[in-house]
Amino acid sequence: MAQSSLTILHADMDAFYASVEQRDRPELRGQPVIVGGSVEGRGVVSAASYEARKFGVHSAMPIVTARRRCPNGFFLPVRMKHYAEVARQIRSIFLSFTPLVEPLSLDEAFLDVRGCEGLFGPGPEIARQLKARVRAETALVVSVGVAANKFLAKLASDLGKPDGLFIVETERVREILDPLPVTRLWGVGGKGEKRLHALGIRTIGQLAALPEQVLADHFGEVGRHLWRLANGIDDRTVTADEEARSVSTETTFPKDIGDRDVLRAWLLDLVEQLGQRLRRIGARGKTVQLKARTSDFRTWTRSLTLPDPTDITQVLWKAAADLFDRQVPNSWLPLRLLGVGVSGLVTSGPVQGDLFDGVRQAKQRSLDQTVDAIRAQFGAEAIRRAGGIGGRKPMSGP
Repeated sequence: MAQSSLTILHADMDAFYASVEQRDRPELRGQPVIVGGSVEGRGVVSAASYEARKFGVHSAMPIVTARRRCPNGFFLPVRMKHYAEVARQIRSIFLSFTPLVEPLSLDEAFLDVRGCEGLFGPGPEIARQLKARVRAETALVVSVGVAANKFLAKLASDLGKPDGLFIVETERVREILDPLPVTRLWGVGGKGEKRLHALGIRTIGQLAALPEQVLADHFGEVGRHLWRLANGIDDRTVTADEEARSVSTETTFPKDIGDRDVLRAWLLDLVEQLGQRLRRIGARGKTVQLKARTSDFRTWTRSLTLPDPTDITQVLWKAAADLFDRQVPNSWLPLRLLGVGVSGLVTSGPVQGDLFDGVRQAKQRSLDQTVDAIRAQFGAEAIRRAGGIGGRKPMSGP
């Protein structure tokens, strides 16, 4: 693969929340740090430092399990507002290299550096500069994957962690993909893995060697999708928030999750990230969409159209929680992936409605900031809904 074709980067901060805490509190460096939970000891792990991971602690794990596995760990509350501020600083570094930055969450994004080589050099060199800038300006570490498409770039960043710079050249695609387990393919969870194993398929190489139609016969369009990924094919483009007709955020769990309360905690965090992104790009959305992927390849979406476009976290959460509570049956569980997004975007400006809308929106935005600050200091359980956000008692999200 020519260097000029290596123009897609996937940048992923290493143990982001935990690393921020270790940076801010030098006495925690080299110590097992677990971020998440609540003042009452409930909730899930949002992030675990690499020192904590040695004890088997990982994100999405119940806090009680993490405490059992790592009793001497440092358990800290989520400081979402602070992490968002750090993420904005990191995002500005990304944007200094290319305007084509597609955030996936606070701590990861795709970059398309095609056309920027004249300023900064080829893709791999841009990745090196990006890593150095992030470390110099934030004292944090980012792993970067470089490839010709999104799938390979994200896979590369995962393979290089921690503090990685992993480059996937064309001549090495088969060498890299073939020995990997099928769970490295997007969309393959626990049940999907078992179905593939039943067909004698355990590695990506074995899957890629099959005729595409065989997979289509067994899994439909999902089978075709998996075949393309197994052969290193991914035609999706990097879309900057400002160019998007929709904005979304999602997370793929390290292990399938069947607990509705835990899933709801993740959903709350995704909604908070979504609201922050909308406000950052100056846009509002009218249709809220919930995305759920089961462990047997199936992906489901449900949507709800609001009376007016919004960027208010409270309104977005009510819609997302309603979709989850009413339209995600237990038969879908456990879930491999959960996401939330909005479409029907309009540029933020004067909002139609009665004369009090402006005042009401200002109060709601102020409430968002206040709730973020309280949760950042005391944990998610420290504040509960009173006719506002969080239909059931929320737990801290990732």
